[in-house]
Amino acid sequence: MTPKDYIVTKIEGEYAYLCEIDSSNTDEIFIALALLPNGVDIGTKLHYEMLEYSIIG
Repeated sequence: MTPKDYIVTKIEGEYAYLCEIDSSNTDEIFIALALLPNGVDIGTKLHYEMLEYSIIG
Protein backbone atom coordinates (compact mmCIF):
# COMPACT_ATOMS: atom_id res chain seq x y z
CA MET A 1 0.00 0.00 0.00
CA THR A 2 1.11 3.50 -0.70
CA PRO A 3 1.36 6.01 2.14
CA LYS A 4 -1.71 8.23 2.54
CA ASP A 5 -2.70 11.21 4.64
CA TYR A 6 -6.13 11.51 6.23
CA ILE A 7 -8.09 13.95 8.35
CA VAL A 8 -10.57 12.86 11.02
CA THR A 9 -13.98 14.23 10.01
CA LYS A 10 -16.14 12.79 12.78
CA ILE A 11 -16.11 10.39 15.68
CA GLU A 12 -19.09 8.20 16.55
CA GLY A 13 -18.79 5.87 19.50
CA GLU A 14 -15.67 3.75 19.06
CA TYR A 15 -15.10 4.66 15.40
CA ALA A 16 -13.46 7.56 13.60
CA TYR A 17 -14.35 8.59 10.07
CA LEU A 18 -11.38 9.56 7.90
CA CYS A 19 -11.25 11.45 4.62
CA GLU A 20 -8.16 11.32 2.43
CA ILE A 21 -6.30 14.65 2.13
CA ASP A 22 -5.37 15.94 -1.35
CA SER A 23 -7.55 13.47 -3.19
CA SER A 24 -10.50 13.89 -5.51
CA ASN A 25 -12.08 10.89 -3.75
CA THR A 26 -14.54 12.20 -1.15
CA ASP A 27 -15.45 8.80 0.27
CA GLU A 28 -14.96 8.42 4.01
CA ILE A 29 -13.53 5.34 5.63
CA PHE A 30 -14.16 4.38 9.22
CA ILE A 31 -11.71 2.76 11.58
CA ALA A 32 -11.76 1.73 15.23
CA LEU A 33 -10.32 4.34 17.58
CA ALA A 34 -8.26 1.59 19.22
CA LEU A 35 -6.16 1.39 16.04
CA LEU A 36 -5.36 5.12 16.06
CA PRO A 37 -2.81 6.98 18.20
CA ASN A 38 -3.86 8.49 21.52
CA GLY A 39 -5.11 12.06 21.29
CA VAL A 40 -7.01 11.71 18.03
CA ASP A 41 -9.92 14.14 17.72
CA ILE A 42 -11.98 15.75 14.97
CA GLY A 43 -9.64 17.66 12.67
CA THR A 44 -6.56 15.58 13.51
CA LYS A 45 -4.37 14.82 10.50
CA LEU A 46 -3.02 11.29 10.24
CA HIS A 47 -0.35 9.63 8.12
CA TYR A 48 -0.89 5.98 7.18
CA GLU A 49 2.08 3.87 6.19
CA MET A 50 3.01 0.20 6.70
CA LEU A 51 -0.24 -0.60 8.54
CA GLU A 52 0.34 2.16 11.10
CA TYR A 53 -1.27 5.55 11.70
CA SER A 54 0.66 8.50 13.12
CA ILE A 55 -0.38 12.07 13.90
CA ILE A 56 1.10 14.74 11.63
CA GLY A 57 1.32 18.47 12.23
